Amino acid sequence: MSRSALVGNVTAMLEDAGFLVSERCAIRPKSFDVAARRGEDLVLLKILGNIDAFDGTTGEEMRRLGTYLDATPMVVGLRTRDEDLKPGVVYFRHGVPVFNPDTALDLFVEGVPPLIYAAPGGLYVNIDGDLLADERRERGWSLGQLATELGVSRRTVSKYEDGMNASIDVAIQLEEMFDQPFSSPVEVMDGAEDVRDAEPTPDDPDPESDDEHVVHVLTRAGFTVHPTARAPFKAVSEDDERRRDFMPMLTGHSAFTRSAEKRARIMSSLGEVTQTRSVYFTEDQSKREAVEGTALVSCEELAGIDDPDEIRDLIRDRSQEPSEA
Repeated sequence: MSRSALVGNVTAMLEDAGFLVSERCAIRPKSFDVAARRGEDLVLLKILGNIDAFDGTTGEEMRRLGTYLDATPMVVGLRTRDEDLKPGVVYFRHGVPVFNPDTALDLFVEGVPPLIYAAPGGLYVNIDGDLLADERRERGWSLGQLATELGVSRRTVSKYEDGMNASIDVAIQLEEMFDQPFSSPVEVMDGAEDVRDAEPTPDDPDPESDDEHVVHVLTRAGFTVHPTARAPFKAVSEDDERRRDFMPMLTGHSAFTRSAEKRARIMSSLGEVTQTRSVYFTEDQSKREAVEGTALVSCEELAGIDDPDEIRDLIRDRSQEPSEA
C-alpha cells in the first residue's frame, strides 16, 4: 500500500469514528500528517508505511506540540525494517506511541484500547495488582505459593501486586489460574504514560534568524512563543495573560508566495481542529486580510504598532475563531 493510500484510509477511518479531521499537511517540513478531534480528545497523527522513518527530532517535535496544544501525538504504521507491527500491540518510538491500522480501528471505531505493549525484552501487559492480591488472599495462597505456581520468585509476585507489569506468558498463566483476566488497557489517548518511561518535554528549538523580529513583537504583546522545527507553522504562541477571548495561536512567517498561501490554508484547517487561532506574518503587503480562517498581517504593519492590545485586536479581527468541535 502506498503511503498516500494509507493516509487516506486512516483519515476515512477517523471520520467514520466521528472525528473532525484536518486537511492533510501536504507540505514540508511536517512533523505530523493530520490533526483530529472528537470531543475533548485531540490527536496529532504521523502515518508511515515503515516506522523506522520516524526519527528523534520529529518525535521531540510531536511531544512538544502535544504539550502546547493539549494533544496526544501518535504514529500509525505498518512495519519496521524487520517485521510487521502486530495488531493489538502498542510500540514506542522516541516517546510516542505507535500502532498498526487494525489497532487504530479497535481504538477509534470500536472504543477498545490495546492491552499489550512492546518494550525491550518482549511484549508486556499492565497487571491490576490490587485485584491480583485480593484473588490470591481469597484463595488462601501466600506470595510464595503463587510464585511457585508461576515459576517466579516471591519478590517478583510482590512486585506484580505493587503494580509492576508482566510478560504476556505470565498474564496468560494468571488468567488460566484464576479464571479471569488481570490485565488493564494501555491508555493510548493519554500518551500511554502509564507504561512508557516519564520523559520531560524537550526544550524548544531556537527561532530561525529571519523570524526573530516576529518573535520579539509577539513576546512584547504578551505571548510566549514556542518555535517549531518541522511543523506546518513556525510557532505556537500562548497568551501569557490567559485571556478567555484569546486562545493559543499558530503562526507562520515568510514572503507571501503561492507556497505560503497553501501553508496558511493548512494552518486554518489545523486551527479549526486544534481550536486555535492562526496568523501568517508576511514580508510583503497583501491586498487580502485572510486566507480562509488564517489572518494575514504584514511585518510592516506589525512594526508600526506600539500598543500590544492593538496587535491582539488586529489578529482577532482578521482571524477566524474556530467553532467548538
